[in-house]
Amino acid sequence: MKKMLLMTVALICAMQVSAQTAKVDDKEIVGTWLMESMQWDGEKKTVCGKETGYTSFKYFGPDGEYACCEIVLLKEGKISLLPHEYGTYWLKDGLYSEMGRPATSDGVVFTDKTHFKGRWKKRTEIWVKTDLPDETVKYILERCKILEIPQNVEQQIKSTCFK
Repeated sequence: MKKMLLMTVALICAMQVSAQTAKVDDKEIVGTWLMESMQWDGEKKTVCGKETGYTSFKYFGPDGEYACCEIVLLKEGKISLLPHEYGTYWLKDGLYSEMGRPATSDGVVFTDKTHFKGRWKKRTEIWVKTDLPDETVKYILERCKILEIPQNVEQQIKSTCFK
């Protein structure tokens, strides 16, 4: 009886794990993604979108181009883009790295071709693949590229703002 109970529990656990991950080709990450929800460890899940006025955008190009930008819906109805980073990514056999950081096995875990779960620091994020107009994607990418400050301007900011 105990053996049967243990086998049942093991089967249920295996089914739960397989329901949370899916075998999806690495190239399916190419495209634009919006954050659907996020949850810091020990806190309540936050659903992104119109209700919260917040989401985040990720772009994964076919050549390894990567961009991330927060998007905020302001009270007066305007949009604020907060570029986060621009650089490169790679995904191979379940290992994921962006911006040259060490690869992880929990950074991108596909649940199907249009959803993935990812861990960042102490936060779990759910992302959904989203078709956005080319003009919008190009604009956000250009905003993210501006993150690189020319060395002379960076030095001037350091010497005047942080003396």
